[in-house]
Amino acid sequence: MARNLCAQCFLILFIALNLQSVLSWRIQNSTDVISDICPPQPHPLGMCKSRVAAYGYPCEEYHVTTEDGYILSLKRIPHGLSNASNANSTEDRTPVLLFHGLLVDGFCWVLSTPKQSLGFILADGGFDVWIANCRGTKSSRNHTSLTPEDPAFWDWTWDQLAAYDLPAVLQFVYNQTGGKKVHYIGHSLGTLIILAAFSEHKLIDIVRSAVLLCPIAYLHRMKSRLIWLAARIFLAETIHMLGYHEFNPVGRVTQELLGEVCTDPDVDCYDIFSAVAGPDCCLNTSTACMFLQHGPQSSSIKNMIHMSQLVRKAGVRRYDYGNEKENMKHYNQPEPPIYDLSSIPPHIPLFLTHGGQDFLGDVPDTRRLLRTLVRQHDSDDIEVLYMPDYAHGDFVMGYNAPQLIYKPMVEFFKRH
Repeated sequence: MARNLCAQCFLILFIALNLQSVLSWRIQNSTDVISDICPPQPHPLGMCKSRVAAYGYPCEEYHVTTEDGYILSLKRIPHGLSNASNANSTEDRTPVLLFHGLLVDGFCWVLSTPKQSLGFILADGGFDVWIANCRGTKSSRNHTSLTPEDPAFWDWTWDQLAAYDLPAVLQFVYNQTGGKKVHYIGHSLGTLIILAAFSEHKLIDIVRSAVLLCPIAYLHRMKSRLIWLAARIFLAETIHMLGYHEFNPVGRVTQELLGEVCTDPDVDCYDIFSAVAGPDCCLNTSTACMFLQHGPQSSSIKNMIHMSQLVRKAGVRRYDYGNEKENMKHYNQPEPPIYDLSSIPPHIPLFLTHGGQDFLGDVPDTRRLLRTLVRQHDSDDIEVLYMPDYAHGDFVMGYNAPQLIYKPMVEFFKRH
């Protein structure tokens, strides 16, 4: 078995080193089309000045240092335009923390207009809005001793996001707001890390409730052919073998390696976004362009390997180092520990919403998660909203999400 694995790794490495000759023209064609329709518009001033303040909203910027030394950017919209008259009074505003998904940052919560973006809607609804940015994203690339050029800077997976980033920002918000429990909203990867923390009974004393948009946990039956193939051919592992540690979704190396996946006739690389996340029903062109111009963010190669492991093997486990010796070194057991989601305390109010067209949080895997949670949970403290036409991006960028998703979400907050 080990010999076959080595042979497979050698073949993958050989393909990767010769990708210039086999690169699919479809990737370049897709990139050109995106550039023509949505020309890049970088905003060096950052989210607060370039986006939030542009609509007249207040925006504060903080930096939070994790226990392992990462310096994270945390944004705050303390109040909205509709309640600006009592801006000095924070006693009646409950804090809400928004945590983004994989390969994006906090900008995703203010991509559209104030009437459509969740960050603005919550601020106008009387909430104290906090927006997280995990390590590796554009505004969170600082460390107490490392730089992004150091391989060690990228030595992390979502295990560390759950263990360090999430507790650091939640505790900071809790402290800054005078010990108020925090409503949590996570999208995609932002749901996985809160579920992992809850399964170990962490953060339950400072989280008031949790909203899970497109909850990600089990990925074994995901519908994205592109992601499935990338995991099956050990694409992330190949990039790591080539000496890369940062995964830039719009970088040259990623584009070239993705070209190998795009040779599969079942993968539509003319529309990468839909091939990965599913065909969104409810995105307008301006919002989609804003996402393409500002959304793609770096993660670590190691994190992408960890996500691939979830696709290849059923269950929700910590990062697998690939052999018993290394796993024993890190976990004192030959297999990586499981996050037991059935152990999540049943009294934590949970609001889960998922879509029928979502290729990442697909229906079979999500239903498995729901069976695990609903069976254990107090019926008064869990709500499930199914959107048959929604794909992954609709929950954050859909033009009708304010009525269909955010309104019942706010009502849920008011009950808890």
